Amino acid sequence: MLPLGKIRSEVLNELILHNLNIEDPKVVIGPREGFDAAVLEYDNENYLVIATDPVLGVPKEHFGFFTYHFAVSDVAVFGAEPRWLVVDLLLPPGSTKEDLAQIMEELNEECRKYRTAVIGGHTGVYTTIKETTATTTALGFVKKEELRLPLAKPGDDIIITKGVGIEFAVGAAYFKKEMVKGILTPSAIAKLREMYKLETVVPDALAVRKLVRGMHDATEGGLTALHEIADNSNVGFRVYYDRVYIPPLVKKVLEAFDVNPLTVSSTGTLIIISPKENSSRIIKELSNNRIKAFIIGKFTEEKDRVLVKNSKEEEFPRFESDAYAEIY
Repeated sequence: MLPLGKIRSEVLNELILHNLNIEDPKVVIGPREGFDAAVLEYDNENYLVIATDPVLGVPKEHFGFFTYHFAVSDVAVFGAEPRWLVVDLLLPPGSTKEDLAQIMEELNEECRKYRTAVIGGHTGVYTTIKETTATTTALGFVKKEELRLPLAKPGDDIIITKGVGIEFAVGAAYFKKEMVKGILTPSAIAKLREMYKLETVVPDALAVRKLVRGMHDATEGGLTALHEIADNSNVGFRVYYDRVYIPPLVKKVLEAFDVNPLTVSSTGTLIIISPKENSSRIIKELSNNRIKAFIIGKFTEEKDRVLVKNSKEEEFPRFESDAYAEIY
């Protein structure tokens, strides 16, 4: 049986990528492991970047926010300005006009904030749908010389924004309320619930896209996305565990659920591949936009993938299972 969550790399290569063999000269970047968007030739100056993402298993109260940000984040990390969305919104029986209005009002608020237009889609209520589900396709332009791909060179710094594990902890505040009551105070829980706003890398990526070498959103599998970057770049990496920031409220939840902060889905944590000479400028620019950032390691010419923890070296964990998918 296939495991829960996104398809693992060996199955992706064997059954999916192996069966996608239609070539088109307009396709600059097509389906490829570790690349969450496609890049098409548009004109002499611009590429068109396209990404699609499902929206499910998120707090119902903020479904419209995630309907915008999941797919748009994948466009932004390629350095592109999000311009258009196509949204399929599938509702379960019993859904009300008020439910739909809440989603659309929140989605429209995010579209106005980033000047993105919804240009089409599909909306319906179906007996086979057990909870509200959406699929969003985002499109955006980028100047050819400003395209950013998740590829690294030896010596590049690894920078992360905001910290890891936020997605999991916020999910606990919404989906495991009784358990979280035994961990945090009511005011801390309310603060944690509001941290859903951090589950996007759109502002992060747009703020520093011209300074970075590449970017990757640490979604399912968390920081194990570093393996994808290393595989595609033919490099290794070294990460220092004590530099991996975990927000205090998030840390309490991860410890209570016995979750590995390195491998848990961390939507909203942007992995930045930074030329060493740009790292201080990147961190300053993010700080100017009220976004925390931390250098946690570097990419290396040696192909080893090393985690330095308690002054000891060990192999960096790989994506085998994700607590978010298993628990929520």
